Amino acid sequence: MKKGQIAEGRIDHVVFPNKGIAITEEGERVVVKNTIPGQKVSFLVNKVRKGKAEGRLLETIEKSPLEVEASCPHFGECGGCTYLSLPYEEQLNIKETQVHDMMKEAIGDACEYEWLGIKGSPLQAAYRNKMEFSFGDAFKGGPLALGQHKRGSFYDILTVTACQIVDEDFRAILKATVEFFGEREISFFHRLTHVGYLRHLLVRKAVKTQEILVDLVTTTQMENDAELLNQWKDMLCALPLKGVLKGVLRTKNDSVADVVRNDGTEILFGQDYFYEELLGLKFKISPFSFFQTNSLGAEVLYETAREFILSDNADLLREKTVYDLYSGTGTIAQMLAPVAKEVVGVEIIEEAVEAAKENAALNGLENCKFLAGDVLKVLDTIEEKPDYIVLDPPRDGIHPKAIEKIINYGVENMIYISCKPTSLARDLEIFLARGYDVKKICCVDMFPNTVHVETICLLSKRNEVR
Repeated sequence: MKKGQIAEGRIDHVVFPNKGIAITEEGERVVVKNTIPGQKVSFLVNKVRKGKAEGRLLETIEKSPLEVEASCPHFGECGGCTYLSLPYEEQLNIKETQVHDMMKEAIGDACEYEWLGIKGSPLQAAYRNKMEFSFGDAFKGGPLALGQHKRGSFYDILTVTACQIVDEDFRAILKATVEFFGEREISFFHRLTHVGYLRHLLVRKAVKTQEILVDLVTTTQMENDAELLNQWKDMLCALPLKGVLKGVLRTKNDSVADVVRNDGTEILFGQDYFYEELLGLKFKISPFSFFQTNSLGAEVLYETAREFILSDNADLLREKTVYDLYSGTGTIAQMLAPVAKEVVGVEIIEEAVEAAKENAALNGLENCKFLAGDVLKVLDTIEEKPDYIVLDPPRDGIHPKAIEKIINYGVENMIYISCKPTSLARDLEIFLARGYDVKKICCVDMFPNTVHVETICLLSKRNEVR
């Protein structure tokens, strides 16, 4: 294959996360992203390196025999949901196969382990409790848009008023907001010129309590915007929502980067937090608190992790100290606190640590301690040594030096929860080389219709290091 060449091929299989392997009539293999097994596609070869070619999808010539009619009118144009045209069971099959193959390659014959397959999300539609919508335009010079990036585009925004991974309250708030600012010809922040006012719309809604928080992220480039924001707030408060609107906020962000950053938040209505419930625990959540975006799926994830932990240690854990590393807002720590002597959570984001402390107090848990800082550095400052370790790192996995410190504690068992199986596979090779065996692996689909999946792994210390 040559760079710039246009070719056709059929997708044989998909490698995590969304790398379709297209086979041409000549038998050549090309990676084409955002494709589905069985599709016949045309693509533009945009990279050739060391005999391996990558192509950009141009057109789906023939649908896959697996595909059905997509439930969302934005499918294909929106960059959000790659697998929406597949029946849910097929989505699960693809994700399970991808992770299983990856783990099999990483573990090899180092140890025998129990593969427990994949658990589906209780909801496949309207499952998200948080969305960050972007302001922009669908094409250069077009009308104001609010929603998701178009597939393969850094600039173009698609107004997703019929998005199926959120419920009708999200869609109503989005539609009313883009119409409100569009009618008043309020400019969005242009990523090239760094000029404009509107940046993002953050919407969060709890599944259990049905409480809603709305946060408009803007620059400070518009003077005397108080009346405009007040009118927008009044408009939202008048919407006939099914949930309960608990707060309307405005966050300032003058960063030139296309990120949702908090340079100061003001309350326009109500409060700057809401409550959600997981596994009988209550959590106070602010606009930028980390919290799993699929509440019901999170219950499946954490219940599975708890089953792994307690399967052989239900009584023993009561006298043990547990480390919850990369603890976020302390969900796992609080889940384990009732059956452990003490739980120590470590998290680099200070706001999440403060939220964890507040949530532990809210749930009456006095044996939780949360520390702010990088795991690599904080481990050196904790006096209590762990008897059990739970790892739930960010997508990039664990720093190699932190892995060494974790291994040196010599705990009998560890749980590793991963939102990126490629990072888990890489880290497992280190654990295996340093005296740990994999005992159980289970996938949990927290993100239906997308390419992402969570993986839970139980590690146990070998009697002798190989």
